[in-house]
Amino acid sequence: MVDSPSGVNPDPRRGLPSVGKLTAELTLARPDLSAWAVTEAARQVIAEARAGLEAAGSPQDLSVPDWSARVCELAEQLSRRHPRAVVNATGVVLHTNLGRSPLPAGAAEAVREVAAGYSDLELDLSTGKRGSRLGGLEPKLRELSGAEAAYACNNNAAAVLLALDTLAQGREVVVSRGELVEIGGSFRVPDIMARAGVRLVEVGTTNRTHPRDYERAIGPDTALLLKVHRSNFSHQGFVTEVSLDDLVGIGAAAGIPVMEDLGSGSLLDLTDRGFPAEAFAPSRVAMGADVVCFSGDKLLGGPQAGILLGTHDAIDAMRTNPLARALRLDKMSLAALDWTLNAYLEGRAESEIPVLRQLLASPEDLERRARLLADRVAEVVKDGARVDVEADSAPVGGGSLPGFELDTWVVVLRPPRGVASMAAALREASTPVLTRIRDDAILFDLRTLCDADVAAIEAAVAEISF
Repeated sequence: MVDSPSGVNPDPRRGLPSVGKLTAELTLARPDLSAWAVTEAARQVIAEARAGLEAAGSPQDLSVPDWSARVCELAEQLSRRHPRAVVNATGVVLHTNLGRSPLPAGAAEAVREVAAGYSDLELDLSTGKRGSRLGGLEPKLRELSGAEAAYACNNNAAAVLLALDTLAQGREVVVSRGELVEIGGSFRVPDIMARAGVRLVEVGTTNRTHPRDYERAIGPDTALLLKVHRSNFSHQGFVTEVSLDDLVGIGAAAGIPVMEDLGSGSLLDLTDRGFPAEAFAPSRVAMGADVVCFSGDKLLGGPQAGILLGTHDAIDAMRTNPLARALRLDKMSLAALDWTLNAYLEGRAESEIPVLRQLLASPEDLERRARLLADRVAEVVKDGARVDVEADSAPVGGGSLPGFELDTWVVVLRPPRGVASMAAALREASTPVLTRIRDDAILFDLRTLCDADVAAIEAAVAEISF
């Protein structure tokens, strides 16, 4: 670069404001913003501008119309609480991006009690000596599932990792090619198996796997036969798979344990309400699997957890694995899970666990509530937007019951223009509202709404200029 005649360096980066200057100005102008957030926002905004100038490779005009506005916007984002409460109007009961299962009020209160002070987490009050962290959970899980033994860790991926590391480390695990799934966040079953130190043996083809495929793959180094539930997709057409019942028979004949990663399991039999039988975890245990694992925050309706049900030998081995300490549940999750299991044991689950209430809500009740919400929305909607009530359907979500949808009712809001911008405005409301978009319309699905959400939706719609 040639110096200017005056000898002044024309490098445009010299025009960037300093972090200290921006921070000082905004601390006075916006005392409502956290000082740390203003400082971090100033650093990020200036760093982005500097990187842009360096990437350009030559001097150019610096065009930042309002440094303060950009820093304030970012500082507000940084200082927001996370996660925040939102209104789930999508109809997807187990929406992974929205936190899956909402906790029952009683479970949330149990969490508050143990979080606010000390607890007998690992103390036996009768003896005054060290107690078992999971001692209270296991008998409840055994009673609800019929399993010989039970264990819980911090999520289902951890449960799979712990089981594989315990039962098959350094040896072979046989899995159907049609079950090598990828779950949310790009986590793949083969990757988890590699981390557990086991050798994957794939059998069958993508769409068809037969009993003989497993039988031929079994060798002297086979440690486990693994069945993985296809939690987020379904196979249709020219397909065949080996049932858990048949796989247990193959394993028994060869003296090899069988494990099923169920993904999402319920401790309440919902088959008479139209739900797939495979979702009922106790029935999978009854088929003779040595280990069945599933998530606590899906169909069970509790906190994030990995539930392991199985034989004494398998569960006891996992319990004593050093990895179990790294994957253990914290006291708040334990309190919530304990309350949830009590609700099942005491017959209160259907009335007190939100996920079950939502899943089992009748179409008639949903229609009645949809018409009430439509009336409220119609009172505040502007600029000729149309409000209707329609029957619809939605998936359960959360990697549960692929291909299975629930009938529901929705309030359909058809703005005269800008449906995408309207959805964005609803997400940015004081209480963010998440909806579905279809055919240039916004859909509010009543299946995932509670009565308290109506006011938030009404307020959010009233704020929007169509």
